[in-house]
Amino acid sequence: MSELLLIAFLGGVITGISPCIVPVLPIVVAGGAIGTSRARPWLIIAGLVLSFSVTELLGSAILSGLGLPQDLLYRAGIIVLLVLAVGLLVPRVGDWIERPFARIGASSWATSGGGLVLGLSLGLVYLPCAGPVLAAISVAAAHHQVSASLILVTLFYATGAAIPLLILALIARRAATRWGAMRRHIPLVRRTAGALLGVATIAIATGALSGLQQSVPGYLSSFANRIEGTPAISAQLQQLSGAHANSFATQQAQAAKIAAVGLPDLGPAPAFRGIVSWLNTPKNRPLTIADLRGHVVLVDFWTYSCINCQRALPHVEAWYRAYRNFGFRVVGVHTPEFAFEHVITNVRSAAANLGVVYPIAVDNNYGTWDAYNNQYWPAQYLIDPSGRVRAYSVGEGDYTKMESNIRALLEANRVGSLPHRTDVADRTPTGALSPESYLGYQQITYDVGTSVTHDALVAYQAPAMIPDGTFAFNGLWNDHAEYATSGPGAGILLRFTAHNVYLVLGGHGVVDVALGAQHRARITVSGIPRLYRLLVGSNLKTGVLALTFSSGVAAYDFTFG
Repeated sequence: MSELLLIAFLGGVITGISPCIVPVLPIVVAGGAIGTSRARPWLIIAGLVLSFSVTELLGSAILSGLGLPQDLLYRAGIIVLLVLAVGLLVPRVGDWIERPFARIGASSWATSGGGLVLGLSLGLVYLPCAGPVLAAISVAAAHHQVSASLILVTLFYATGAAIPLLILALIARRAATRWGAMRRHIPLVRRTAGALLGVATIAIATGALSGLQQSVPGYLSSFANRIEGTPAISAQLQQLSGAHANSFATQQAQAAKIAAVGLPDLGPAPAFRGIVSWLNTPKNRPLTIADLRGHVVLVDFWTYSCINCQRALPHVEAWYRAYRNFGFRVVGVHTPEFAFEHVITNVRSAAANLGVVYPIAVDNNYGTWDAYNNQYWPAQYLIDPSGRVRAYSVGEGDYTKMESNIRALLEANRVGSLPHRTDVADRTPTGALSPESYLGYQQITYDVGTSVTHDALVAYQAPAMIPDGTFAFNGLWNDHAEYATSGPGAGILLRFTAHNVYLVLGGHGVVDVALGAQHRARITVSGIPRLYRLLVGSNLKTGVLALTFSSGVAAYDFTFG
């Protein structure tokens, strides 16, 4: 154990002098430079070590247990750092922030109390490079295998990573207290430190320094791998993370059980490729198929404005809630259909509204989509604990069969009884429905009437008769590649067969919906583009919808259910 602790400490030190620390350097320097307390640099680093360790070990489990977003602590750290920056820049705000510390006896906001809070906040946003030691810590924490050994290894690693930062903070404090010019201009020093703290925090939040980190040579990576990746240390790290339980003999036994289930072996699960961002993972760190070994995994391809995906999501979410404590994991691969679905903040907001709490891989470049040779939204691929694809389903439906496959793999991979099957109503529409209809000229389908003109405001005239399953523009419209934007007097006539009618809308304005001569709804369009329900019905309907648009509304795609 002592050898592993030494390696964890050295691995942390190597991390602390690597390009990974670039984003936090300005914050540490600014924090050390302000105030006169000798304890301040030490408290900054103590706070960082404490909050980083607790977040790494318990943050994910606590947030999952409370049903909160996995990046909540990260965002909280960003907010506190920004508040501290404002407190240094604006004296009145600083006085307001200082009051709690004055009550508990702290001599000044700029001394000990502020240093500890700064360090605690910094630990929530600190993202060191993931070498073998940190990977073992993350895997064990994800498996909820927090032991005394794991706590010690985490503390030694975090302490090692913090030592170079402590040295910088001490140097900054010494310079601030010894240099006469700085002592004579304390208010200016505080404001400068506040500005530096604020800019650095914004850079961390936006990832603005990631390019700089990548351009700095990874001069220590091979050295770190030689130290942390020796056979003896690798074996201890595997034991620490719980990977030792998946020994060769265990793998053979699991393979035999899975073979007995009768599911086909469809080959190794492709890696997650070309992912531009991760959501709902600890500190938004990436996942790999290797990280998920030992679990039954469902890879679910979806996109948030797709009605088919929205009808499938309650089933996936119910499976995740029911079986996540029994070795089941879900990764939602969000591969966008429209340009607005490439915006990560839109995906994050939509995922929260739809109740998606499991990890999301933002696949804007279709790298993972192509790796799986996927062609559908939604599509689900079921992976066994050894990383082999065992079943897949495309489109809606087949939920009972997929849950049976999930349960079969879980039962082959563990001892004990599973909970009862989930009970989510299958909303897959039945009967002959109108086909999905795109309005942008790049994929426009089932349109009648005046021929569409590209990227120009044109007056359209709807024909007197609209055939079944088609639509027609009326009034002024500007048709773009993915969507059409309404002008004055804009309208659409749609002849449909469906229970429910949906339309993806963006921009700002209102849409009036009439079925025949009866006004049915007025829809206010605002916020990020999303799916709106135009017509709700329990029985299959055939009719003509007359839609009237105010100017400035973007219409993308009709879907039916």
